[in-house]
Amino acid sequence: MTITKKLALLLLAAFLLRLGAGLWWQSRIGVGFGFGDSESYWSLGRTIALGEPYQFGKADSRVFRTPGYPALLAPVFLLGGPDPPVFWGRVLGALFGTLSVVGVWWFARGLFGSRAGWIAGAAAAVYPEAIAGSVFVLSEAPFCPLMLANLGLWVVAWQTESPRRAGLLAAAAGATAGVATLVRPSWLLFLPFALAVGLALGPKGTVPFLLRKNRDSPQAARRRHLLLGLVMLLGMVLVMAPWWIRNARAVGRFVPTTLEVGASLYDGLNPRATGASKMSLVDRFLQEERLDQSNPDEPLEVRLDRRMRDEALAWARANPARVVQLAGIKFLRMWNIWPNEASLSSWPLRLLVMLTYVPVLLLGILGAVKTIRQGWPYWLCWLPAVYFTLLHVVFVGSIRYRQPAMLGLIVLAAGLVVAWPRDGATKEG
Repeated sequence: MTITKKLALLLLAAFLLRLGAGLWWQSRIGVGFGFGDSESYWSLGRTIALGEPYQFGKADSRVFRTPGYPALLAPVFLLGGPDPPVFWGRVLGALFGTLSVVGVWWFARGLFGSRAGWIAGAAAAVYPEAIAGSVFVLSEAPFCPLMLANLGLWVVAWQTESPRRAGLLAAAAGATAGVATLVRPSWLLFLPFALAVGLALGPKGTVPFLLRKNRDSPQAARRRHLLLGLVMLLGMVLVMAPWWIRNARAVGRFVPTTLEVGASLYDGLNPRATGASKMSLVDRFLQEERLDQSNPDEPLEVRLDRRMRDEALAWARANPARVVQLAGIKFLRMWNIWPNEASLSSWPLRLLVMLTYVPVLLLGILGAVKTIRQGWPYWLCWLPAVYFTLLHVVFVGSIRYRQPAMLGLIVLAAGLVVAWPRDGATKEG
């Protein structure tokens, strides 16, 4: 069977599994979404499709959500009218989830060879958390293939001999990072974070299945890493700039992603924080800010964002021990062996998550350790896990937020599985 046919069968299986999961979830919850965030994405997708002003919520928020995912949902409304079935959104998510399987297959194939690619692709196709993340009408579904494209283009740029081609690939990687950030704002700082890690630790490494055999000195490797990173940052800025300009016109100030950062920060750092999300806390602040007429010319959402951010930081400074305790709680919630939410904590579901997640996590960690000396392309498989963990021990923790990072760990796990027979033969020889 040709590679094309095998890949087509793999993707068909992945899509059908996600479609079936979407049908099951919709039948389970009835009318509606099952997650509060979904309503805002859905509403803004309708807004874009109908050509209405881009705003949402009680505060008439114009910078509530980045436009990436709503723009991807807009065709659902263009085709289905102003009130299409929610299931159509789940079908779209299933398509995005299937694209993630392609990304995992390609990534593992490039780093570890063809056999690892098929193992990783098959694992991503059937991994329960990846399936679930595809059908919840949340931004993870389109974000995951964009994240993988961003990382994959970075790897190819790093391995490419031609400086011109490497620069073009780096620009494409940066542009993809910008699109990914417009879909999921938490990706905004990954590029500078990863760039700093590479500069600090030295990114030198080789990938046997890709073109470039990186024999640069550590100094040259750092220079190359920095130059590619700067080109990527430029590409990202060019993609993000229209959103920044629009925000400045809408609310009179620079907003890199959204004006929900303050609320999200307070959600994770407040006197009643538990590590889980309780966005109902926003209502009190919203009511108080509506009554405050001390600065009526400033948009309500700007004042709300600033106040909640300031109160979260003030509380954190006054309660450092509790902040550390909450960080541990959020870490455990994010990397829990089964769902935290009571509605998703039946024992069959718990066992399904545990028996698939724990092996992937352990194999992924071992794969990261095994390839740590092989340099930058392999580091990009586990750096998202580190990045998202650092982010969510500050904000709130949930297994939902680890899902994109698990795809990179699947790649490393597949590489380890493929290496076992070869390592054993080497030792025996």
